[in-house]
Order: sequence, then C-alpha cells, then structure tokens
Amino acid sequence: MQKFIQIITRFVPRETMQRMAHIYLRSISIFYRGNNFEDPINGIKYRKLLPYGRINARKNALAPDSMSLERHRVIWLFLKKTNFFTENIHFLHVAPEYAFLRLFKKQKNLKYVTADLSSPWAEVKMDIREMPFEENTFDVAMCNHVFEHVWEDVKSMKEFYRVLKPGGWAIFQVPIKWHEPKTYEDQSITDPVEREKHFGQRDHVRYYGADYPDRLREAGFEVEIVDFNKELSPEEMKRFALLPNEKIIFCKKAN
Repeated sequence: MQKFIQIITRFVPRETMQRMAHIYLRSISIFYRGNNFEDPINGIKYRKLLPYGRINARKNALAPDSMSLERHRVIWLFLKKTNFFTENIHFLHVAPEYAFLRLFKKQKNLKYVTADLSSPWAEVKMDIREMPFEENTFDVAMCNHVFEHVWEDVKSMKEFYRVLKPGGWAIFQVPIKWHEPKTYEDQSITDPVEREKHFGQRDHVRYYGADYPDRLREAGFEVEIVDFNKELSPEEMKRFALLPNEKIIFCKKAN
C-alpha cells in the first residue's frame, strides 16, 4: 500500500487523484477502524492510518474517510479555537481540500466560496495572481500548499490581502524548512525531475525557509506563527497523528 500511494501521488495528475481517491479510500476504511488514532475532523477512530508521501512516505498520515493529512487535522483543531464556526463569515477557500469541503458546506454560518485554477472541487475557476473579487470582500481566507507552485507568490499574497476585509484573517500553510534561514528558489530549474530533486515535488518552484513570513509581511499582512501543538498533550498529538513541527501561519489584515 505504501509503495502504491507513493507512485500515485508522484505521477497521477492531481485533479484525477482528487476525483477518484476518496471513493477508493472510503471503500477500504472499514479495514482500518480501531481505537489507536482519531480523526478530529469527523471523529472516526482507526487502528492505523494510511502512509502518505511522494518520496519518503510518512506512517499513519492519511485518514481514509476524510482524506485528512496531519496539516488538515491541526488546522481543524486550530479553527475550533477561533470564531470560524460561531460567527457569520464570508469565507474564501482556495485549493479546497476534500478533508474540509463537505463539513464547511454544512456550516450555516459560512458564506462559503471555493476557488482554484484546476481543482474539481472549486466553484470559481481563477488564478490567484488576479482574483475576480472586489476589495474587502472576505472575512476569512485559506490557501494551503499553493504558493510553492506559483512564481509570483508575493503578487498572489497581495491579492489575498486586497480581497480580505480590514480585520480579516487567513491561514496560508506551505512546506517550510524552518532550519533554513532563506527560501531556496531557482527559475532556471524547469525540468520536473530536477524540481523534485531540488524542491521536493515535480510541480514546485521553491522550498520556503524561515523567511516565509517576511514575504507575507511584504504583501501587507500581520503574521503570527502559531505553535498550536504546544496547546495539545503528548497523548493528543499521538491520537490525532500530528506532526511535531507543523506551525499555523496566521495572517491578519489590519483594521
């Protein structure tokens, strides 16, 4: 199973994988049920989770019913601590993850807008470098693991800043090497095999370093790095199958 998932995630187009994976994973979910792990998004408990990773697969990473990974589960736990589920919110979700999609759509307090360039789950087809929305439209935005695919990342960040209302906030997760002070990028690297070697994935154009928050600040945001895992016990970290180094990139547009 681990080798199969590695091959699928490396070579199958993302749109195809998104359309088909959830059908297969839900069909085998019953064989993974137990009481060692819990997906906080839907409350389903498992004996073990599926491995996930394009090159070096992580054990107990993917929950089969929601298709959540570690980053989705920690975001969900973080959102539960905010006003996200309690106040009326106009919410822009770019590159919407299947792990969140159905539950967000059920939230009566959310005016929910999904958008992406190619995702089968997106209602609005758009390029994040030039969004078709007026200024000061949204209360909250979320866009995870997208900026590393886009050359003009700061331009995209500025677009999010433009469409957020004053006082609005956003979560922008990306793969980060926190031990590296500077982001590594090279526009001359265009071959998919070389990109995978340098940036970890065939369609990535950079590997962010610890200076990632500075790019968001350049776009206008106030940025807080939330080490949310510190609010959880070691038992909760293990039960929810979270990564110890996953931090929430919480951005706010000043009033």
